[in-house]
This record gives sequence, C-alpha cells and structure tokens, in this order.
Amino acid sequence: MAMCRRAHHSPLGAASMTFGQQLVDFFDEMGDLARFTGRFFREVFRPRYEVAELLRQCYKIGNLSLPLIALTSFIMGVVLTMQIRPTMVTYGVESKIPDMIAIAVIREIGPVIISLIFAGKIGSSIGAELGSMKVTEQIDAMEVSGTNPFKYLVVTRVLATTLMLPMLIMLGDTIMLLGGYVGINLGTYNSLQMYLYQTTQALTLYDFVPAFVKTFFFGFAIGTIGCFKGYTSSKGTEGVGISANSAVVVSSVWVFILDLLAVQITDVLGYN
Repeated sequence: MAMCRRAHHSPLGAASMTFGQQLVDFFDEMGDLARFTGRFFREVFRPRYEVAELLRQCYKIGNLSLPLIALTSFIMGVVLTMQIRPTMVTYGVESKIPDMIAIAVIREIGPVIISLIFAGKIGSSIGAELGSMKVTEQIDAMEVSGTNPFKYLVVTRVLATTLMLPMLIMLGDTIMLLGGYVGINLGTYNSLQMYLYQTTQALTLYDFVPAFVKTFFFGFAIGTIGCFKGYTSSKGTEGVGISANSAVVVSSVWVFILDLLAVQITDVLGYN
C-alpha cells in the first residue's frame, strides 16, 4: 500500500496525471468549439439579420487590417525576391524570378502570411473585445434586454472575417507582387510591362481557385475562434488577456492545419 502511495505521488505519476488532464481539457474545449460553431450555423440563417452591424464590422475589420497587411506584403515581396535571386543567378535562370515569385505568392506565401497577420490583428481584437464584454456582464445585459447577443456579436464578426480576409489577401498578393518587382529592379532593370506579362503567363486558373477558396476557411476559422475565446471568457480581467492571446495562438495553428488539408485535397483533385 505504501508503495502504491509513493507511486501515486511520484513526479512521473504527477506528470502523467497533468498530461492526462490537459488532454481531457483539450477535447473538452474542442467539443465546446464544435457546439459553438454549430450554434453559429443555426443562428446565421435565422431572422432577424443584423445587416447594419455586419457592414460596420466589415468596414472596421478592413480598416484595422489594411495598413499592416499592405506594408508587410510589400516588404515580403521585396525580401522574397532578394532571397531567391542569388540561387537563380547561380543556376542561370534569373529570367524566371517573376515566374517563381508569382506562383509562390499566389499559391502559398500570400494566403498563409496574410492570414497569420490577420489572426494576430483581428483575432486578438475580437477575443479581447468580447472577453471584456463578457467579464463586465454586458453580454448578460443584452440577453436581459431581449437582444440576441450571439447573433449581434458573434454571427456578424464571423461573417465579416470570412468575407473580408479573401479581399485583403487578393489586395495583399497584388502588393506583394509589386514588391517583387521593386526587388528585381534593385539589381537589374526590368520593365513593369514585361514583369506583369511574365507573372500572368506563369499563373493558371488552377493556381488561383484553390488559393482563393481556402482563404474563406481561414477567415471563418479566425473569426470563429476569436469569438469563441472571447464569448466564453472567464477569470475577470485576467481572462481578457488570456482570451486575446489564445485566440491568436489557436487560430494561427488552425490556419496551418487548414492549409495542409487544402494542399492534400488539391493534390488529390489534380490541381497541383
């Protein structure tokens, strides 16, 4: 019996119990997130529709994200070109730099990098905003007054992120390609007309469609997780910071998971 007690209180036993509890908490949270997502799909088709709030959220999210995404996209385009130039020169295919930039940006780098920036900017903002409303009982007050807080606060924000992220990514991809043009001209001169011709010739519809479709899933995941973390926040003001931080971390992980799934699906369908 004493040996059993010692095993129970040993560091290894405590570590295994901690890991087991973390695993249980993880699956509990995934279940809660699944129910939260299911509630979204029930509420989104049920009147009353908060069109004015949806438009306000779209405008707000676009304004918050656009300057940072534009600046980051331009810098990424310049840096990407400068990084791949030495290798391309070594193999004597420097003329193919615009082709590589176009394919890399449109297919992968643009959607993923911009989605991560979006998760850091908007995901944390939504998590902190709804978390603050939760701990100050503003959400409870909306329920008491007869307003549906889930439809007003969650549905509008998730729809806004789902709709706005693809637009921001298209704009960011364009700015990134222009940054690539600037990067090319830091070493040699290449006319803008020739650069645009090469980039458009390198791309096909199969490059655009899968990359564009997956951005809707990225936006939906970021909006849903940010709202879930904020809407279920607890522990007072400390919980607001935790909600904002975990919203960024979890949504960023889901961007990579969804991107991996998208690549596998497009590979099976023969788009790669």
